[in-house]
Amino acid sequence: MCGIAGELRFDQQPADLAALEKITHHLAPRGPDACGFHSSGPLAFGHRRLKIMDLAPASGQPMIDHQLGLSLVFNGAIYNYPELRTELQALGYQFHSDGDTEVLLKGYHAWGEQLLPKLNGMFAFAIWERDRERLFLARDRLGIKPLYLTQDGARLRFASTLPALLQGGGIDTGLDPVALNQYLNFHAVVPAPRTLLRGVEKLPPASWLRLDLNGNREQQCWWQLEFGPHRDEITLELADWRDRVLDGLRQAVSIRQRAAVDVGVLLSGGVDSSLLVGLLSEAGVDNLSTFSIGFADAGGERGDEFHYSDLIANHYGTRHQQLRIGEREIVEQLPAAFRAMSEPMVSHDCIAFYLLSREVARHCKVVQSGQGADELFAGYHWYPQVDGRCDTFEAYRTAFFDRDHGELLDTLQRKWQGEDWAGEFVRDHFAMPGAAAPVDKALRLDTTVMLVDDPVKRVDNMTMAWGLEARVPFLDYRLVELAARIPARFKLGDGGKQVLKEAARQVIPHAVIDRPKGYFPVPGLKHLQGATLDWVRDLLLDPSQDRGLFEPAMLDRLLSDPQGQLTPLRGSKLWQLAALHLWLDQQGL
Repeated sequence: MCGIAGELRFDQQPADLAALEKITHHLAPRGPDACGFHSSGPLAFGHRRLKIMDLAPASGQPMIDHQLGLSLVFNGAIYNYPELRTELQALGYQFHSDGDTEVLLKGYHAWGEQLLPKLNGMFAFAIWERDRERLFLARDRLGIKPLYLTQDGARLRFASTLPALLQGGGIDTGLDPVALNQYLNFHAVVPAPRTLLRGVEKLPPASWLRLDLNGNREQQCWWQLEFGPHRDEITLELADWRDRVLDGLRQAVSIRQRAAVDVGVLLSGGVDSSLLVGLLSEAGVDNLSTFSIGFADAGGERGDEFHYSDLIANHYGTRHQQLRIGEREIVEQLPAAFRAMSEPMVSHDCIAFYLLSREVARHCKVVQSGQGADELFAGYHWYPQVDGRCDTFEAYRTAFFDRDHGELLDTLQRKWQGEDWAGEFVRDHFAMPGAAAPVDKALRLDTTVMLVDDPVKRVDNMTMAWGLEARVPFLDYRLVELAARIPARFKLGDGGKQVLKEAARQVIPHAVIDRPKGYFPVPGLKHLQGATLDWVRDLLLDPSQDRGLFEPAMLDRLLSDPQGQLTPLRGSKLWQLAALHLWLDQQGL
């Protein structure tokens, strides 16, 4: 796990090493253990290293193989690297290190872009081909590891985070009206390749990009998620799918234990994280550490789920730690959490993950987290609302979107208004082949788009802010593909995630499974009141912070009833506007 950066010039000038150093050093929290640079004429790489897979200097980066004419910077973890290494050795390749980085380098030489389908892991990497003078960039199937880009006529730069990329200067930092529309409508999700800034894009998940010295681009999507059972799976029943899910999860958890000495789990007390604890215990992991976080109650809503996390911790005898956060610390730490965000995120639990990661990083360097289960196994409340509907798009929009297009127009000042871009994106996505049933259309959108740019990005940003590697077993691509083949009727039952709950019953106490659904709640940010509300009001009404985005009448309306202006997902519309302002402020924009 690391931070990567680079520059490729198209104007016959050498790479700007001063700018690259600024970008790379801004990534220091992602890689606190070592730093390295490599330059060769128009190309330069920067790298910050978090030592996990191979602690030796031989696995340091940038990694250069003069014989093969390749150099590499890589962020992530390739879990099946021992098997790939054996395959490459059989082809005659010799290795000088023991980690996954050199496997990537030699694997690309052997197979080119056909290496990507062979990889099981999370990754974003860049490879410079010295002799062909071209740059190859790639990102994992589900976008677990980020990659931000900026390109003009003179050069392309890339980095693991958007704030780091800004340090190099020369970027159009004006807001993209389409992305702003998506942020305010599509629950703060801005699908790739867009970001809120006109001059910055992100490489889409499951994509690779190749550039030459003239700036010519070739880009392809190298993996797609297909829904519906295979021909030999059509007659399978719930018990059959349950067993396959449990086998797949066992494999996903096990392979993610490679090179993980100090094991931790972010334990919310829900089915997903509790199941990870159970499977790790079943696999014989000793001295397992678990971590939970709680907040003050607000608006009649409980701010912790310690009852359930304690139940699991006691059952498995983990080294468990609770972290309790008061309202004052939330307000104090929010600016730092927003500085760590590559893009503004409205979910209340960003601050939870930020503060929890701070605590966890004091005890271990690797944690497993349960992100993805709700998107794979239909755990959210809107899937039954979509099931069987003739107009899948309208059903999804009613259940998920934060506001309709009319309210969006009332929210934004005239120069930012436009078409229903968020709606058009979702409608087009639902029309793509590969997912026929209404629930499958919603699951595909949520798995390949919403999950990437909300829960997954949240975990990456908040954990890596403290040099903590988070591994997400539910996003093992084999399990993701399996889940997509399971018919919706085996997911929607039992209040959602039926097939996963049936698998969990084979492993963990039933009391955790048969509980009401919860999540990392931060009630103080949902039910804005007290000092937090005062802070939000000052943030939005400060004349020095006025960016000409929002209609004053809408701000007055939201501030007059902060408790009642909630989205269909029960989020605060007022907080969404404040979060955007806070992120822009913390990035100096």
